Amino acid sequence: MKRLERTTKETAIVVELGLYGSGKSSIATGVGFFDHMLESFSKHAQIDLNVTCKGDTHIDDHHSVEDVGIVIGQLLRQSIYPIEKVERFGNAVIVMDEAAVACDLDLSNRPYLHYEVAVEGKVGRFDTELAEEFFKALVQNAGISAHIVMQRGKNKHHIVEASFKAFAVALRRALSPNERSGIPSTKGIL
Repeated sequence: MKRLERTTKETAIVVELGLYGSGKSSIATGVGFFDHMLESFSKHAQIDLNVTCKGDTHIDDHHSVEDVGIVIGQLLRQSIYPIEKVERFGNAVIVMDEAAVACDLDLSNRPYLHYEVAVEGKVGRFDTELAEEFFKALVQNAGISAHIVMQRGKNKHHIVEASFKAFAVALRRALSPNERSGIPSTKGIL
């Protein structure tokens, strides 16, 4: 497991990440629904993930969610690159009752996020707009290109959770071993 600590005036974060794990997690960010999303991400990506975050949640959950995304992204970058003998591209559509969210991603070492998830309001006390902030921080720091697109849905909980699960499954598939691929790029490096 790789470990990284990050401390600012707004958050104190420790993350441990095992890229090819079994989906075990221990999550404590102080933001209940976000903890649930990270547990789901860990399980479906089959990444072992331990996260502790002490943040200024008395002000807002934004700093905690974004900063955890930064640290997880940095650990993913350290764990993935230089990339070799994996599929590189992954995609998934996750259905949760009436909701369906798709994620297509590329372990390109070039960050990009297209986030088209039309959901507003709160799930519990979690501002749904923070999901996009998390993914933006994660892909920027991990060097992943990801397109997360809601196909349909009404229930905010289902939509946001399907987004996390779709990203997780797409990532797991992109990381699948492919001994024949060598460095999966015509450039010879990623």
